[in-house]
Amino acid sequence: MTDEVPKGTEPETSESLKAFGEVVKAFRRRAGLTQEQFAPPVGYSVPMIASIEQGRRLPSKEFVDRAEEVLDAFGVIRAAAKHLTRKAGLAKWFEGWAELEPLAVTLYTFENRLVPGLLQTPSYARTLFEEQIPAMSDDKIASNLVTRVERASILTERPETIYSFIIEEHALRRQVAGREVMHAQLNHIMELSKRRNIDVQIMPQLRGYHAGLGGPLCLLETEENAWYAYSEGQGTGQLISDPKVVSILQQRYARMRTQALSVEATVGLMREIRGAL
Repeated sequence: MTDEVPKGTEPETSESLKAFGEVVKAFRRRAGLTQEQFAPPVGYSVPMIASIEQGRRLPSKEFVDRAEEVLDAFGVIRAAAKHLTRKAGLAKWFEGWAELEPLAVTLYTFENRLVPGLLQTPSYARTLFEEQIPAMSDDKIASNLVTRVERASILTERPETIYSFIIEEHALRRQVAGREVMHAQLNHIMELSKRRNIDVQIMPQLRGYHAGLGGPLCLLETEENAWYAYSEGQGTGQLISDPKVVSILQQRYARMRTQALSVEATVGLMREIRGAL
């Protein structure tokens, strides 16, 4: 079984995204830069640059500003960015956080419901989309799946970013899909956890009270050392920038890291869960 995106499936995009990508490409070539040469001064990976130029990823404000400056684009890149519309595949209330994720130098995630989106295999994610209520069309499922896989690419595209994941044990034991899919999902998490910049910890069921009982939580730090938080519920999401609130959530996450299993013990428990499937 493979966990690759189905062949022939392309991200849903918009004409404005494609047009913006062409503008960036034209000014990059005018400056005599390859994507590899352009990536360091603008602060983004080559795959990210390629995605933006192909109209497959919405550029952040930071990218627009840096590209404008690096390419000396006479204000054209900023002007083109004003007319951008986002591709399908992301909930409206999630868009703000999705724009920040690729810019993070530190990204923390606590999840008590399901495997976190950034760690999901395509097969696991597809099952979630197929069971969504209200039901999704096949085209919508395909679009969402590609977007989910593209989001997860930051784990490998940004090896210097520090990622921490804390997952409730029951979220890994919940068989939302068949045995083969769940087996592959656990293998995928264990494989990612081998990376130096990715820590995965399980909050054990035997742990009584812990600091994350208030619900799912995400925290990130940008290159400018600004911190943001994100909290999600039934069809809603809240991007939090208030420093006082973010500080409290940072304290909770720090406590959770001490209450969860160690990284080594987590791998052992995941193997146990996989063996019980």
